[in-house]
Amino acid sequence: MSQPCSPRKHPCLSGALQPSALLLLQLLLSPASAFLTNFWNLMAGPGSISHQHMTEEAALKVTLQLFLDHPIPGRPPLRPEDFSGKSLLIDHLFDAYYGPGYNSRSFRAALNELSRANAAQDFQQSTKDDPDLHFDAERLDQGHTRMREALQEALVAARAQDYTLARKRFGAALHALQDFYSHSNWVELGIEEPHPYLLGLTKTLWTVAPARAITCSDCSELSCPKNLLTVTLLTSGYFGTNPPKPPGKCSHGGRLDQSRTQPPRGGINKDSTSPTFSPHHMFHQQAANLALMSTVQAFNFLRSNLGDSSFSRLLNISPGSSLSFVLDTTGSMGEEISAAKIQTRRIVEQRRGTPIEPIHYILVPFHDPEFGPVFTTSDPDSFQQHLNELQALGGGDEPEMCLSALELALLHTPPLSDIFVFTDASPKDAFLTSRVESLTQERRCRVTFLVTEDPSRVLGRARREVLSPQRFEPYEAVARASGGEVIFTKDRYIRDVATVVGESTGTLVTLPLDPPVALPGRALVFHVDGLLHKLTVRLHGQIRSFSIRSPAGLSQGQEEGPGPLGHTRRFGQFWMVTVTDPPQAGTWEIQVAAEGAPWVRVQARSSVDFLFYFGIPVDDGPHPGFYPLTQPVAGLRTQLLVEVTGLDSHPRFSHAVLRKVPEGTELGRVALEPVGPPEQGLLTASLPPTLLSTSSPFSLQLIGRNGEGQDLQRAAPQPCTVAQVLVELSGPPSFLVPGSKVPLSLYISSFSGTQDLDIKTDVNPHFALTSNLTRAHLRLNESVSGRLWLEVPNSAAPRSIVTVTVAVMGVAGRGASPAPPTHAFLQLLVQDPAGQVRHPAFGHPGLARRHIHACASFRQAAGASLHSTASGKGRKRGGQLPVGERARAAAAILGLLGTQPLEEMRWIPVAHFPL
Repeated sequence: MSQPCSPRKHPCLSGALQPSALLLLQLLLSPASAFLTNFWNLMAGPGSISHQHMTEEAALKVTLQLFLDHPIPGRPPLRPEDFSGKSLLIDHLFDAYYGPGYNSRSFRAALNELSRANAAQDFQQSTKDDPDLHFDAERLDQGHTRMREALQEALVAARAQDYTLARKRFGAALHALQDFYSHSNWVELGIEEPHPYLLGLTKTLWTVAPARAITCSDCSELSCPKNLLTVTLLTSGYFGTNPPKPPGKCSHGGRLDQSRTQPPRGGINKDSTSPTFSPHHMFHQQAANLALMSTVQAFNFLRSNLGDSSFSRLLNISPGSSLSFVLDTTGSMGEEISAAKIQTRRIVEQRRGTPIEPIHYILVPFHDPEFGPVFTTSDPDSFQQHLNELQALGGGDEPEMCLSALELALLHTPPLSDIFVFTDASPKDAFLTSRVESLTQERRCRVTFLVTEDPSRVLGRARREVLSPQRFEPYEAVARASGGEVIFTKDRYIRDVATVVGESTGTLVTLPLDPPVALPGRALVFHVDGLLHKLTVRLHGQIRSFSIRSPAGLSQGQEEGPGPLGHTRRFGQFWMVTVTDPPQAGTWEIQVAAEGAPWVRVQARSSVDFLFYFGIPVDDGPHPGFYPLTQPVAGLRTQLLVEVTGLDSHPRFSHAVLRKVPEGTELGRVALEPVGPPEQGLLTASLPPTLLSTSSPFSLQLIGRNGEGQDLQRAAPQPCTVAQVLVELSGPPSFLVPGSKVPLSLYISSFSGTQDLDIKTDVNPHFALTSNLTRAHLRLNESVSGRLWLEVPNSAAPRSIVTVTVAVMGVAGRGASPAPPTHAFLQLLVQDPAGQVRHPAFGHPGLARRHIHACASFRQAAGASLHSTASGKGRKRGGQLPVGERARAAAAILGLLGTQPLEEMRWIPVAHFPL
């Protein structure tokens, strides 16, 4: 494989480049670096390189450069040569930089969020057939505009610290960026470098072949290496029938493209190495190389514009977690607010300057009738100052707007985080319970409520009405759905009980219990392996007694203080047992005697953990692969996708066990099959049809063995639910602008029989939102589409986030219990129409002027050669130039375009440009 950007061909690197960066460039473009299999794009053909691989490979290259630029004091600095000839792997990179034992779940989750957003462009109804989002149908300038808008949204969202939205928009932008090299003829023009203006502000990328130009000749074979007729004009293929392909134009091609049989037959896509899918499969590697280089440029664009700290938070490049509080600020909450302040100060002092220092701090206050505003920062001192300014004032009655504040916190807290709610009141907004449950599962956030009120007590605060003893049930429901817990305590214990905050915000794994809930007369069983340390057992509720038994037969009860197994602390009805390190490997038991159902949780620290996703195999459309899902959908053939962390410990998970929540009844046990090389830790399994016919939540646990042959078990921290319908909610083609009215698209599909559905919509903040779809009657395999209109007032603040929610509820028959509603959430960004983002094309004053001159010169050259290009006179079939002539033509094209050395693009610091 030749170097795509060689100093001999093009001065892409100046002599001022730092030696370490130059060495890194040479190592990372080494032919020994292989492309690996992935989940979301199942391209046919060996060695096919997908969107996901390019996205994650580019992220790892830029992360490695970030680590090289910022060595950790006291640790040996990374050396680029240690990564020579090797595929970059997340665990190896984290181990080398932070040291062994640090979990990479948050970083992996951020990369997967990028990859899923990228892949969704090929599967969602509103995006998969839009030529502007894929550089199809010669709509290259339009595609450039849409891609640039998505990139700008990503940048503005990251600056507003909404990193989830930023990742989604960046993933969409990367999909289009990568499609440019596969769907256009940039590679066939003989150019071996990325387009120098693809990330820039210039509106015209190139002279696109005019409507009258014939760009392709007929090709009846699967492989069409010589069907392109244009050697100077930029073109791209037409896919399907939207828009219809004009006579003489190229098709996208491949068996999934309906336009491929319309003359001229064939196509020019380079999506895979398979001629069945890609008529220009022979150019796949070159296109992938350029797309990868351009993707790295896009990552570096964000890094340069955001700064290294914000860029690191965008990708969660840290083993640290987030600290997220939802605080009741009514007059009776003085002790609880003090407890939150003390825990925050303790966490900051203990973790400042360490790899597990929190990377995000979120605070949402509430009382009645107010909640918010949300305060987010990455500065611990600023967070402590803001927290110290909170005072418990007013209120004094119950209930309060707790779930509204929690919903706001969920929308601003990074995925895979813990959120802690401090209150002494029941929720006034219990109608939000199901929506908040769905949001916790979409964000994979765990919610713990610390309630300083006995649920059976009816005296104390003033109340507007007689309150039910079940008034805290919404908290219990949200805690169950999120994998959290509700801890009832008293004011005098809250400062001690709040230590659960510090214990839970580290990198913890949850150990599965069998059965998952305490039953009278039956022991709770869990397995400990040699990869666990700092094991803790937490119990709370109306507990009379408990006993923990180790594999060696040693026991420890509820008595406070040190014991044979560790140290027990008690605060009212809350116990925490810290087991002495290292915990003995084997089978442990817990016996509990209690009134009602006590909460029991076993957690420990370990680098071996897993992330999980769901996907639907899709074999139509432009790319076969897995349609990403937040949750399984009833009636759909659904795959479980697992990514294992801590692979240096050689974990081997063989099965996934699915259990009904909360009963623990086993619903199914499926074998896990490896996908790709073992060093990636990717596993997949088909979910049993019986599971997908239930509306009950289910838990997921993995079982297997570690490298020493010990039993290995890990549990997902949150349960899952099966959606009764598939709901797609997508935004407008561009960002929101104050004073505008924008359309949103809604698609609902049923795959499990006839259903009558109610559809409700909501928006936060409360802008005007209308919908033409409020009810639907769907039979098996039927779908319905609707349109929502969102009015953005002139008063909307630029860089603010708008969240649109759609809830789809089945209408239950007489005597039947309704299934839980299915929710779809869409976050949109309000953009200042006058705001500008610095792009590379305008990084050098003379660059834009030279580009304008080049475009004018190129139009003249293209116009003069149009007749011969269309007719192919004097050439072999297909109009393909000889190799030498193609090289000279490519050099002339780059000269006309006014290509500048990449170091003159001021938005990318040269030392940060590993390609």
